Amino acid sequence: MDETTPRATRIPVTVLTGFLGSGKTTLLNRILTEQHGKRIAVIENEFGEIGIDQALVIRADEEIFEMNNGCICCTVRGDLIRILGNLKRRRERFDHVLVETTGVADPGPVAQTFFVDEEVSADFALDGIVTMIDAKHVSLHLDDSAECQAQIAFADVIILNKTDLVSEAELARIDVRIRSMNTMARVEHAVNAAVSMERVLDVGGFDLARALATKPAFLEPEYPFEWLGIFALETGESTLCLAEGPDPSMTVLLLPVPSEGEDALRAAAEEGLRRFAERPVPLSSGEALSPSQTPFRLDLSAPGAKSFPLRVFQPGRYALFSEHLPEEFTLTLRSQDDVTLSPSIARPFAAAHGHDGTVSSVGIHAEGTVDSGRLNAWVSALLRERGTDIFRMKGILNVDGQENRYVFQGVHMLIDGCADRPWGSAPRVNDLVFIGRNLDRAALNEGFRRCLL
Repeated sequence: MDETTPRATRIPVTVLTGFLGSGKTTLLNRILTEQHGKRIAVIENEFGEIGIDQALVIRADEEIFEMNNGCICCTVRGDLIRILGNLKRRRERFDHVLVETTGVADPGPVAQTFFVDEEVSADFALDGIVTMIDAKHVSLHLDDSAECQAQIAFADVIILNKTDLVSEAELARIDVRIRSMNTMARVEHAVNAAVSMERVLDVGGFDLARALATKPAFLEPEYPFEWLGIFALETGESTLCLAEGPDPSMTVLLLPVPSEGEDALRAAAEEGLRRFAERPVPLSSGEALSPSQTPFRLDLSAPGAKSFPLRVFQPGRYALFSEHLPEEFTLTLRSQDDVTLSPSIARPFAAAHGHDGTVSSVGIHAEGTVDSGRLNAWVSALLRERGTDIFRMKGILNVDGQENRYVFQGVHMLIDGCADRPWGSAPRVNDLVFIGRNLDRAALNEGFRRCLL
């Protein structure tokens, strides 16, 4: 971190985290509407194919930025750095930043950004990590979710929310369990995320010492790619060759670098982090790639070997990034003379962060009008059969006979819905997101389709 920049002159940042359905959006809406005297820029991240959270946030004077369909602690970390850079140039318009992470994010790498990135740490100071906990359902995830455990371990403030949904004895048991996992955090009990704003927005500084004790490698940068090699390439066309591997696609990136050696490799890794946050260009076997500020998503779903022409228009050194290790796909770079090219320097990067592979999201976007009776029957049956596996449901629906949007949110077996603001001139479409374990995409889409008139 840039210790030459006093904390008082840097913009304070609060990271709001918590497992799916813990009440983060409810707390965010309180922050945006209560009179606390702060101008807040909000950065949201969703684990889902359709961005719904921003539509559920109450409109306010604060600026809201949304990053969709990615974990903020993995590939989207470069996007976080980019947005913070943009905010820095408009700092006269706000005096606090709030980052709301997805419910399946490990907050450690998010906090890491404010210490290992020199540009970020020069202008922003991490004020604290606030973790929301759903008192009703946290016991379902404490033992088998590494993300839930990390959210508690890294917290400076823990808000044990929805305390009205459990007995006093159960609340006391959960409280003891949480305090045993993080003895230093301040624990607040709440109903409907009702807490004093000064207990959330003025924590006074993230506890770096505790973060290092929790994770000794906390200050070691994490990257969204697993390998980087620097090649000397001539003008013309070489070929990127890959065999079948463990995934049906893989993201790669090619960037020019001014020099070689360890310093060049480290600089290239930091630049690659930012570029991997861009939306990749899809390529099928036989289509060409070239040095670009945007990554490429290679389609490897067809059986057998695949090849992608790699075109360079100026000789020089180029950094090749691959999402996975080259040996997983027998990745090679071959010259115009069909000679295998070797990098002058290369390095693997351990995949330091991962999610439960069975947890995914299914987004549904559909036009039409929803029959409320069919919807209630479908959702009731779905929760009876799969409620424990569906961590989170949320949606905005066009219900027959209603002039207002119908908003619903659910956590496991609990679901709540109500009429929201009028549709006005906005298109009347239906957006739903399901987040859970072993979700059946086809069945969910078909089930909702049957609810339409």
